Amino acid sequence: MTPDDLAHLRRARDTIDREYTRPLDVLALARVALMSPSHFARQFRTAYGETPYGYLMTRRIERSMALLRRGDMSVTDVCMAVGCTSLGSFSSRFKEIVGETPSAYRARTHEDASRVPSCVTKANRRPSRFGEAAARSGA
Repeated sequence: MTPDDLAHLRRARDTIDREYTRPLDVLALARVALMSPSHFARQFRTAYGETPYGYLMTRRIERSMALLRRGDMSVTDVCMAVGCTSLGSFSSRFKEIVGETPSAYRARTHEDASRVPSCVTKANRRPSRFGEAAARSGA
């Protein structure tokens, strides 16, 4: 992979990070990366270890965790606020990544996080699809 390819992939990843609430698909992201959709999907997975859609959903779940910790929004409102259109799919993906349902996560106390610097909290609570949720929850 060339340095130019990596720069183009970073541009697409930054687009996901910034615009996760918008409907983003591989075709639109491939345009940002100046690549064909199939080449973009393969290169993105090689560079970042997950598909563009997987990365997008991880960012959405990460943001939804912050909104749910606040406790002032319903799970449905959070689902829509982060760009998901299906509550069922959102809840399934949330449980897969975080290890508990959005409702259970919202109901749990999160006071311990307020005493820890936000940079540490973000690093330790960043959702991942690679099994960390099961390891953290003891499953």
